Amino acid sequence: MTSHILGDCFASRYEVRQQLGKKAGRRTLLACDRLTGELVVVKLLSFNSDFEWDDLKLFEREAETLKSLSHPSIPRYLDYFQVNSPNFKGFALVQTYIRALSLEQCLQAGRTFTEAQVKQIAKAVLEILIYLHKQNPPVIHRDIKPSNILWSDRFNCSAGEVYLVDFGSVQTVAAQEGKTVTVVGTYGYMPPEQFGGRAVPASDLYSLGATLIYLVTGTHPADLPQKDFRIQFEQAANLSFAFSHWLKWMTEPNLERRLPSAVKALEALEKPQAKYFPALSVTKPLGSKIMLTKTADTLEILIPPSGIKGSTVFMVLFAIAWNSFILFWTINALAAPFPANIPFVLFSLPFWGAGLQMVYLIVSSVCKRTRLHLDRFSVTFSSEILGWKWRRFPQIPTSEITKLVYTPRTFPAQLSLWAGVNEYQIAGRGAPFVESELEIEWLANQLSHWLNLPIQEQ
Repeated sequence: MTSHILGDCFASRYEVRQQLGKKAGRRTLLACDRLTGELVVVKLLSFNSDFEWDDLKLFEREAETLKSLSHPSIPRYLDYFQVNSPNFKGFALVQTYIRALSLEQCLQAGRTFTEAQVKQIAKAVLEILIYLHKQNPPVIHRDIKPSNILWSDRFNCSAGEVYLVDFGSVQTVAAQEGKTVTVVGTYGYMPPEQFGGRAVPASDLYSLGATLIYLVTGTHPADLPQKDFRIQFEQAANLSFAFSHWLKWMTEPNLERRLPSAVKALEALEKPQAKYFPALSVTKPLGSKIMLTKTADTLEILIPPSGIKGSTVFMVLFAIAWNSFILFWTINALAAPFPANIPFVLFSLPFWGAGLQMVYLIVSSVCKRTRLHLDRFSVTFSSEILGWKWRRFPQIPTSEITKLVYTPRTFPAQLSLWAGVNEYQIAGRGAPFVESELEIEWLANQLSHWLNLPIQEQ
């Protein structure tokens, strides 16, 4: 059939030059518009044995949608008509031709993309989605994938020019209400809600996230391992933690926890600091002895001993007096006749506990260092006194961290990480005592920026 169509002239105007794509009942052709001399794309829907009325409904919706859109990164509607020729019977949609390769073609040709390029592609597609989702009613593409994103680097810029094509699966929010929705999309790029026939603007974000995962890993999302329906791509890609976390946020299977809109997704990718409390300190306070080392892949915070202060001197004197009295009591109790002395010895044990606690606090203020180490895979929080090291809590998978909570207006202010239902104190009561609230604010900002998590105030 292809050889018969090549050379045909549809509507006495569009002369077919070559076939660009083919799938059941559909063909995409490159043609020359005899009237303007420009190359155009002609999409055909044929009345063959595979024809279904749902196909015509989607085809007509694509034409209607393109007719209503005007964006430089979306093909422009040119014509729509019925074809009834010896070689073909069906409908034709004509749109502008974009001279660029799809991301799928780039990947198949062995092209690799840097993280910077993938971010630029993400921003460009998000700008298109912002336009689509702001239509009234919002337009949902429903089939974002590498073959539907065209990429041209003919100007040798960091990411080239990006276009979103193939609106054959497009759906408006209004069209879904009270109607049976045709389930369309591509396996591996479809979010769970779309499998159930429901598509919302955030569904396009999932598909874009899965597409970007394909770019950074070179592996189809459906071929990557999954855990709790989440795509496990971290091991297959060398990404900064912040961008990796953003991709996980985009491809969150739970719609309620996914980024809610293209605007918010672009904001989180481009200006994560905009989510932070503007009143919090963003620079290291003058005189702070906390040491922070940060790279794209690791963040390490070392909290040194607080040192000897006036309160420490008082505690030393009080501890000497306390423990001396308990020692005198215990010696006299042991010297008394046995077994009458047992109650007196047991009575001293809680006081010994309090005395030893004071000694520990004194030694800690002089010798204890606390280290918080984060990388792309885990979070480790450990302490060290005189060469003896121990973990303050078990190692946490970085991917499980869901919240960063700052609690001001307490003494001391508190900072904690949440992994699921578990809270881990980083600073404040039950954690290394960071006296300055400015230091805690600064640490909150550093963790928020590196983890790409908003600071939540308790």
